[in-house]
Amino acid sequence: MLPEVAWVTPVPDSRTAPEGGDPAEITDYRESIRLAFVTALQHLPARQRTSLILCEVLGWRASEAAELLETSVAAVNSALQRARATLRDVPGASRPEALDPPDAELLECYLEAFERYDIDRLVSLLREDAFQSMPPFAMWIRGAADIGRWMVEPGPSKCRGSRLLPTSANGCPAFGQYRPDPAGGYAPWALQVLEISGGKITGMLFFLAVLDPEGLLPRFGLPLHLDR
Repeated sequence: MLPEVAWVTPVPDSRTAPEGGDPAEITDYRESIRLAFVTALQHLPARQRTSLILCEVLGWRASEAAELLETSVAAVNSALQRARATLRDVPGASRPEALDPPDAELLECYLEAFERYDIDRLVSLLREDAFQSMPPFAMWIRGAADIGRWMVEPGPSKCRGSRLLPTSANGCPAFGQYRPDPAGGYAPWALQVLEISGGKITGMLFFLAVLDPEGLLPRFGLPLHLDR
C-alpha cells in the first residue's frame, strides 16, 4: 500500500463545476479537470501536482496555496509554470476526449457487464492498451487481456454479484461499487472512475471505499449501504 501523499483522491464534479454555468462552460471545465488529474497522476512530481490541483482545479490563489504548502508564492508560481509546460507536452492521444452520446451506451454496457461479471464482454469494451489501477495499492495493469485475467483471479472474483450506482468524479464518468454483504444487502467497496476515448474505455481507476466506508462514497452523494 502506498502512502496517501503518493496518490490523488477523486473529487466530485459537483464540488468543482461552476454553479449556474452554461452546458458548454461546464463541459470545458470538466475537460480541464480530467486533463489536470491525468497529468497529476501520470506526469508530475508531488509539488507541481499539488500546485496544479489547488490553483488550476480548485481555483485557489497562489498565496493561499503557498500558505497551505508552507512555501513562498514565487515557489508556487514556479511549480505551476513547470506543471503547465508538462501539461502542454502531454501527447494528444493520452488526453481524455469529451463524452458524446455513444459513450452513454458504452457506459450502460459496462454497467451490465460488470454486474453480470461477464468478463469477456467487459474486456471487449476496453481499448487494447487500457490500464487499471487501484489506489492506494501499488498496482498497475496494462492491457485489456491482462485486466480480464486479473479480474477472474480468486481475490477479485469476489466482486461477482456487485451493484453499481452511477456518479461522476474528476470530470469522468464513475460508479460506486457495492459488493454482496454477508449480513444482507450490499456493502461499499470502491469508486470506479472510467476514462473513455474513441468509443472504448481506456482507463479504470478503482478507489477503495472499503478503506473509508463512511467518507468516500457519501462525498459523491452515494449511500453507505444498499438493501437490495
